[in-house]
Amino acid sequence: MYYKFQQATQNTPFDSLHVSTQNFLQEKALTYRLSFSEIKNLIEIAIDLQMWNENTLQEIWVDVSDKKKTLLHVSHIYQDLRDKPKRYAQEKPQHKMHKISLEHIQKPSLGIGSCPVASPKTRCCNLMTLDAVESCGFDCSYCSIQSFYHENKVVFDTDFAHKLANLELDANKTYHIGTGQSSDSLLWGNKGGILEALFSFATSHSNVILELKSKSNNIAYLLEHEVPKNVLVTFSLNPQIIITNEEHGSASLHERITAARALADKGILVGFHFHPMVVFENSINEYAKIAKELIKRFTCNEVALVSMGTLTFIKPVLKKLRKRAIHSKILQMPLSNANGKFSYPLEQKKQMFQTLYAAFSPWHTQVFFYLCMEDASLWKSVFNYEYASNEAFEQAMLAAYMQKIEYAKSF
Repeated sequence: MYYKFQQATQNTPFDSLHVSTQNFLQEKALTYRLSFSEIKNLIEIAIDLQMWNENTLQEIWVDVSDKKKTLLHVSHIYQDLRDKPKRYAQEKPQHKMHKISLEHIQKPSLGIGSCPVASPKTRCCNLMTLDAVESCGFDCSYCSIQSFYHENKVVFDTDFAHKLANLELDANKTYHIGTGQSSDSLLWGNKGGILEALFSFATSHSNVILELKSKSNNIAYLLEHEVPKNVLVTFSLNPQIIITNEEHGSASLHERITAARALADKGILVGFHFHPMVVFENSINEYAKIAKELIKRFTCNEVALVSMGTLTFIKPVLKKLRKRAIHSKILQMPLSNANGKFSYPLEQKKQMFQTLYAAFSPWHTQVFFYLCMEDASLWKSVFNYEYASNEAFEQAMLAAYMQKIEYAKSF
């Protein structure tokens, strides 16, 4: 039975558990003659409880003569914790940032392609992604970038400017290209000449809408240099309690909004991504407060877009999060199947999006709102309209952005 237990712990986060929990789990596996699947399930429960800073597996365990009743007791407590809104402590959590190394190499080709999380089962804007930098220096607990690249290594292409300048595009087509899917668009500033190259590219291609997406407030280069009108700078926003607990190393909510305001003052179009939205105690009111603040500080002509989306995980990210075992409540949520991924149930998403969208009512007719990579069935219930296809969604977005860009050019 001991050998069976050792086999069952392979390719699990068992080694990331506290030693006392490891010993307890091994003891119960032998006592109850637990199966492979039961052992693996308890390891997952134990690591989640540890990450959430909740009572440990041994603290919630109640021994009864019947194995099924014992495991059901544990499962019910665990499910109850997952299903109710997160409760964060007010003090800043202890967090050891992951160490990163910067690598400058000449890549064989320009990293440009389709959105890496695109799916035919969700409504997608057909964004093209440009890997100006590979991997990120922030340490957001829910990050999916960590599953795409070598861990803790940030890569700059020494030939990026040359490759980008030689990219051939159809002059009769409008392109929406974003640099925020492989790394943060502003965190690195102009390191390696990336912003200089991007602005030169945008200047040379008036049919390109170039989006820089960020959780940073590193806007010095943009304030000091001319920024082409077809460059949109967008900020991912969350209530400060989420930033403090789950978006480690990033700029505060106040700093992000202040940075957006400074860019808008310079005539640069901005946008806001509420993605990922997180359910926690009083979250509905906290997101609405941000909407109210943005409406107060920005005009519709300064804002190109507002997007909404929720936490969505793929299995490799879940595995990495549990292996790393940082203190985080990000997985304390109902992980429902969402077209092969894991996210909140549709009904819960609908409530989140409807409430935030309603808070933006003064902007409804003059700012482009959309759901990012969400089930197409949600659109009608949130916005009272929907697009028949991804192509229809893309064309509506491009037209709305270009209209804002042309307006910005008139000043």
